[in-house]
Amino acid sequence: MSSQGYAIQLFFDPALENQVLKAWNVLARRQISTQLIEMESRPHITLLSSPLLDPPKLQNLIKNFASKQEPLSLSMSTIGSFPGEGNVLFLSPNPTSSLLQFHVQLCEALRKENIEIGEEYLPDSWIPHCTVAKEVPRSRIGEAFCILRDLKLPVSGYAMDIGLVEFSPVVRELLSFPLGDALEA
Repeated sequence: MSSQGYAIQLFFDPALENQVLKAWNVLARRQISTQLIEMESRPHITLLSSPLLDPPKLQNLIKNFASKQEPLSLSMSTIGSFPGEGNVLFLSPNPTSSLLQFHVQLCEALRKENIEIGEEYLPDSWIPHCTVAKEVPRSRIGEAFCILRDLKLPVSGYAMDIGLVEFSPVVRELLSFPLGDALEA
């Protein structure tokens, strides 16, 4: 994720959000990674990120898309890391067909509006993940993994909302809509 731009993100129910925040906080207390807290981010799964999204154009698209979906059951059972820059650690949800289908349908809706989808967010490349640490010092990645392993995985819950955020570098939520009839739930 670049230092400026927009992202379409899935947000969790309060219980799952708190489980992820627990990981953020324990890594911050150990002074391994404080970046997500400093960015004022919210626990999430990024569906798409781009420096070039047009928020007004996306508002109705995301609202209509959200209304046709249901809250998604999530079970974060894996700890992972991306190679390369950023030393990112994440929890990975089980890649259920409903989660993957949700992402495919979003990409199709974006394509119909001629919104470009970056390579790493295309359906066959996208790796669903919930970042729990960024910029982890290389010498402390092992320690961070051990801390995350103590979280009693899996942590489970639901994706309840889809939103658009701007990051530059602090995260600002521009809009958010409940999935399906989550308002009535």
